[in-house]
Amino acid sequence: MGSGPPPMDSPPFAPVPPPALERPSPLQPATGSKRLFGTDGVRGRAGEGWLSAERVSALGRAVGRVLIGANPSADSPRSSKPRALLGHDGRRSGPTLEAALARGLAAAGITPVSAGLTTTPGLAHLTRAGDFAVGVMVSASHNPADDNGIKIFGSSGEKLDDGIEDAIEAAWRAAPDAVHGATPLQHDASLEALYVQHLVAAAGGLSLRGVELGLDAANGGASRVGPAVLEALGARVHTLGCAPDGDNINSGCGSTHPEALAELVRARGLMLGVALDGDGDRCVLVDEHGAVVDGDALLTLLAAWRVANGGLPGGRIVATVMSNRGLHRALADLGLSVVTVDVGDRRVVEGLRREALVLGGEQSGHIVFGPDNHFIGDGVLTALRVIEALIGTGRPLSELAARFCAFPQVLVNVPVRVKPPWSELPAVLAMVAEVERELGLDGRVLLRYSGTESLARVMVEGPHSGAIEAHARRIADGIQIAIGA
Repeated sequence: MGSGPPPMDSPPFAPVPPPALERPSPLQPATGSKRLFGTDGVRGRAGEGWLSAERVSALGRAVGRVLIGANPSADSPRSSKPRALLGHDGRRSGPTLEAALARGLAAAGITPVSAGLTTTPGLAHLTRAGDFAVGVMVSASHNPADDNGIKIFGSSGEKLDDGIEDAIEAAWRAAPDAVHGATPLQHDASLEALYVQHLVAAAGGLSLRGVELGLDAANGGASRVGPAVLEALGARVHTLGCAPDGDNINSGCGSTHPEALAELVRARGLMLGVALDGDGDRCVLVDEHGAVVDGDALLTLLAAWRVANGGLPGGRIVATVMSNRGLHRALADLGLSVVTVDVGDRRVVEGLRREALVLGGEQSGHIVFGPDNHFIGDGVLTALRVIEALIGTGRPLSELAARFCAFPQVLVNVPVRVKPPWSELPAVLAMVAEVERELGLDGRVLLRYSGTESLARVMVEGPHSGAIEAHARRIADGIQIAIGA
């Protein structure tokens, strides 16, 4: 069991000195380049290219010019000058990039305020609830410590639509020069307590007295607020991954590596384990036997709980193309169906809004409760909703999660040098068509490019694990030949 979270008024780690990220970096060409904003903001290696401190300061200025300069009404009536809320996860590069953003935002006439170490949903909630015109989170979610990223939220706490991101990118490319000078960055320590209070209130009177559980916060943004919320509700919490040192985020821990948490749950006989990712929007659980419960199983469990307690408005949930067909089968048994959208929590939110639904999510464990939480996916809140179902039914997680039975699924990542449309790779599409004929109605093939990495993803699903492994490898080899790095 790891050490507990650091005190709430102490810095989580020593930030990188600014010179380490101020080295010159080549400007990417303004034309013929890929879109900088991927499925979840801007991602890359911290300190390089567009994620150098110089370029990030220019991004801050571009954000201010587009969101505030072109929309003076974004100013709060309670403030003579618009404010921006900034935050970062547990990466060493976070405070340096946050300071760079502050310089750029200040150059655009915006007062920057820092929430410090926080989660992406926490930043989104505090932006929405506070007197902030924009929120900017410095995080690369579940990626390794050397990576980082920028996620931007409007005053409503929602991620920006593609058109606004494109406008910011155009402004960024047009003026990529660095913003220099010192900009005071106020750290508002009260914001963390406000976020904890929000989650405790969202639990709706749930009492965790007598509950003993494990929590792995991936040494990320939830390292302090995660334990604080669960303990405030009365739980006894055994922590892992709650001591960020700048380099250990997502390293053998969190939602992508729940093995140590599973061992902790088994060894101590805990009710369950909660595994978050580096920025706290994803949650996977570990049942009392140490088995991992992923996002598809959580969606099934939560939908069943809603049906048993007043119904699920619309009789449908939203899930992405990456969700297992076992989810569709399990929900059909409940009289429910699935609205399928493209990958990314933004697409889930769009689907929920368009169809007026209240529950959606991704296989990764990013669950969105619709208007119940202002369409903000929060890993801690997901855990609380599941625990509510466990206490309400008096049944263990293993039993409630058993309603979902996954079809065997294989995902192969192929490093690529370019990302052409799949229609330009006829040999690959021919392989896919042949595999789908062999799988029939009981299987499927999904090809997609990563939105944040130079990877092509091949997912094959079907009733026989050995066969789908061979099919996936065959298609991956074809992609490697065509466009492999």
